[in-house]
Amino acid sequence: MKSIHLIGLLFIALSVQAQNTLSPNAKIQVHFELNPSNGAASYSVNYNNQPIVKSSHLGILLKNIPALNDGFTLVSQDTKSVDEPWNPVMGEQTTIQNKYNQVTYSLLQKATNRSLNIVFKVYNEGVAFRYEFPRQKDLNYFIISDEKTEFNLTADHKTFWIPGDFDSQEYAYNETKLSQVNTETIDKNNGIGVKSIAGKYTIQSPLMMKSAEGIYINIFEAAVVNYPVMHLDLVPNEFKLTSHLVPNAIGDKAYLQAPAVSPWRTIMISNDARDIVSSKMILNLNEPCKLTDVSYIKPMKYVGVWWEMHVGRATWDYAGSQNAQNAADGQLKPSGKHGATTQNTKRYIDFAAKNGFDGVLVEGWNVGWEDWFGNWKENVFDFTTPYPDFNLKEVNDYAKSKGIKMIMHHETSGSVANYERHLDRAFDLMKDYGYPAVKSGYVGRIIPRGEFHDGQTMVNHYNFVAERAADYKLMINSHESSRPTGYSRTYPNYIAAEAARGNEFNGWSVGNPPMHETILPFTRLLGGPMDYTPGIFEIKMSYYDPSKTEQVHTTLAKQLALYVTMYSPLQMAADLPENYERYPDAFQFIKDVAVDWQDSKYLEAEPGDYLTIVRKAKNSEKWFLGAITDENARQSEIKLDFLTPNKKYKAIIYQDGAKADWKNNPINYDIKTIQVTSKSKIKLNLASGGGTAISFEPIN
Repeated sequence: MKSIHLIGLLFIALSVQAQNTLSPNAKIQVHFELNPSNGAASYSVNYNNQPIVKSSHLGILLKNIPALNDGFTLVSQDTKSVDEPWNPVMGEQTTIQNKYNQVTYSLLQKATNRSLNIVFKVYNEGVAFRYEFPRQKDLNYFIISDEKTEFNLTADHKTFWIPGDFDSQEYAYNETKLSQVNTETIDKNNGIGVKSIAGKYTIQSPLMMKSAEGIYINIFEAAVVNYPVMHLDLVPNEFKLTSHLVPNAIGDKAYLQAPAVSPWRTIMISNDARDIVSSKMILNLNEPCKLTDVSYIKPMKYVGVWWEMHVGRATWDYAGSQNAQNAADGQLKPSGKHGATTQNTKRYIDFAAKNGFDGVLVEGWNVGWEDWFGNWKENVFDFTTPYPDFNLKEVNDYAKSKGIKMIMHHETSGSVANYERHLDRAFDLMKDYGYPAVKSGYVGRIIPRGEFHDGQTMVNHYNFVAERAADYKLMINSHESSRPTGYSRTYPNYIAAEAARGNEFNGWSVGNPPMHETILPFTRLLGGPMDYTPGIFEIKMSYYDPSKTEQVHTTLAKQLALYVTMYSPLQMAADLPENYERYPDAFQFIKDVAVDWQDSKYLEAEPGDYLTIVRKAKNSEKWFLGAITDENARQSEIKLDFLTPNKKYKAIIYQDGAKADWKNNPINYDIKTIQVTSKSKIKLNLASGGGTAISFEPIN
């Protein structure tokens, strides 16, 4: 009787004595507590003693059984501190430090005899927490019907947001106050093929914000594995956000079996924007690499048969109709406009070999492009049968003779069931011909019908493809997938993804506003490398057709700078070979710039306005700088103290010309070479929508 009484007292004591948890530098404080009246769990977050997240509820709703959202008693509280380095296979730096303080609250719901753990990790740049479902008698298989995670913010912050669309992240960002968020106000004529916006006040994470006091706040998630993507429901005038999980075809959110975990919910906080954009917290929250052999995972710089289709010079389909919904009487009748021909591909191979590139991508090589989009058609591509004018063996033999690797393209048209049926045969073909990497695509509504791009089924698919590719020692670059949340740490062969509004939208739609590329590093790129496909030199589409008004919303110099500011170990020189040949002096930077890095330093940063990053090439003394701005011209001065002391460098500066302007004069640029040391300073002059790219090479 006495021991039982003491255990009861322990429950009571722990229920009221939950501790605060501090970041290693003690600037961030997390408070967790259980409501003494109903046992509901909540948390709050302070930064430098200033409230960032007010008391916010935590909980999980389950289908057909009582929810895990109240009635809790605190059974135990375990703490630990971690400070460990790890080395990514490829990355922005060779070593990443994983340093945090952790607390695990083990909860018991007495009424159901079920256990739930809530784990917090507090880093210097933010907070992460997740739900853990231990193995237990009274909770084995279960269905999550909703997650009630709240983020109750303190004020009407400036916010960079896109709609909570279950099928697409390919929106331009809106910059408004939280109180002004309204998905019904955005222009829907934006080039996005499939839209599934969840509601008037539903927005996507990562959500980047800035308070009136100059504190930067970012809400995101990490390690989304066997779980749907989290969007956010906003109560605009209360500044309250609640998790909105993407449902499956019948409305359920996630099917789990204990033991199981949710993704990490993350809140990054700093009074310096550079801390947000440089954070590796999302990567750190993922499991370490599961691959024993990573020798085949290598960075690549590539060109490809791609942009010529976007600008109307060529077509994906053999018939040359560029109509993805009509199969031309079912007959393959060539028109001469098909881009993926043997001879055209050889032209790109020659260009790649001549200019030191690693690979060539070819889109439209396989049959099916005459009728692949818009009709929810299941059996479209088989991923193995080329068009009559594309000779797989001849192309690959030629590429091999030139030292060039071919990059495969698998457009699924959203028919994921069809892709999975053909996946092993498609990978076998790649291995037979020596393809090291594949660009996959998910344009269109998903099959199995009724599923969304961001649901649990599709998250599992994207991860499965990466895992299966690892069995074949292949690299994956996914497009139109859910946005990455750091899974590239666990499977580094998942080399890159698009999962945001890429450069191609500038070719045939309203395009990407000049501020777009200054926001993506604070949002999409926090979760992993982005295949943005920079390097467009012929900015205005009227170059191809005088009637066209579309254009890239940057200067040429900014397109060069993007190779540094938009990190990816897989970088495309996206323009046509002949366009680069007209501007060989500017093209030199693309040829020279590295794609894998030893170190990265963030010199200037303001989301939506500007960004300046300098990176040191891996196993080299060369540095490369990229500086970009929004629609406003900008001047600044940077110190070169990142260079090795007592060493001289040749700095080649690719900058906007005196009359450059993204809209009126985008191809106006200057190139100059100067000698510098670590004690030097360089003035940057960025035009409207402009940028500067600099290469630093030691002078022997």
